This record gives sequence, C-alpha cells and structure tokens, in this order.
Amino acid sequence: MAAPNIVNVTSIIGNSLTVAVGTSATQLASNAASSGKVFKINSILIANIDGTSAADVTVNIYSAAALGGTGLAIASTISVPADASLIVTDKTTTFYLLENQSIGAIAGTASDLVATASWEEIT
Repeated sequence: MAAPNIVNVTSIIGNSLTVAVGTSATQLASNAASSGKVFKINSILIANIDGTSAADVTVNIYSAAALGGTGLAIASTISVPADASLIVTDKTTTFYLLENQSIGAIAGTASDLVATASWEEIT
C-alpha cells in the first residue's frame, strides 16, 4: 500500500456516488492496489428515506480494495432518524484513502438508507 507523492500532482478528478445501502457492506469508494492514486474523501452523507422509522448505519474503512480485508469503523451503529440525514464526514474532516483500501456502509434495515460520497482522485 503505497502513498503516492501528492506534491507533484498531475491530475485531480472529482468523483461522487449515490447508492442505496444494504444490510451487507455496500461499496462507496475503492482505490485499487497499485493504482498510483490517493483518494481525498471530502464527504459521506447518509439519508434515511423511510418516512416513519429510524435506521442504523455503520461506515467502515476496509484494509483492501473492493471491501476486502478488515473493516474498521469511522461511524458505528449510528441511528439516522426518519426523513433525516447524517453527515459522517465533510470538508472539515477530510481524510485520504490509500491504494488497496475501500469504504463501505452497512444499514441496520434494508431499503431505508441512501449514501452519497464525494472524493478527489489524485494522481
């Protein structure tokens, strides 16, 4: 797992993804091994689209790409109220996703949560 030198950046590409979160890990971002890139994670938002019930969410950073390896929580079993949103991370709490790492979210209840992640892919 190398950390590319970001002093001599050749490109910064903005990315975002919105996805329904399932009860097993749902991938939000994945940086492949030997990609030569680092991802600056700008924000992760979780919206509860259920109009009546709260739903729990866990967001993990995985030690391998594509939700492989071990997942360690950056947000663990947080209740998102009905028709509300949770800011897991934003521009004030950015972090880097190195090569061969990934981020995934897990819902406590199926079909209740939608995640939006945004990041910069730095080469």
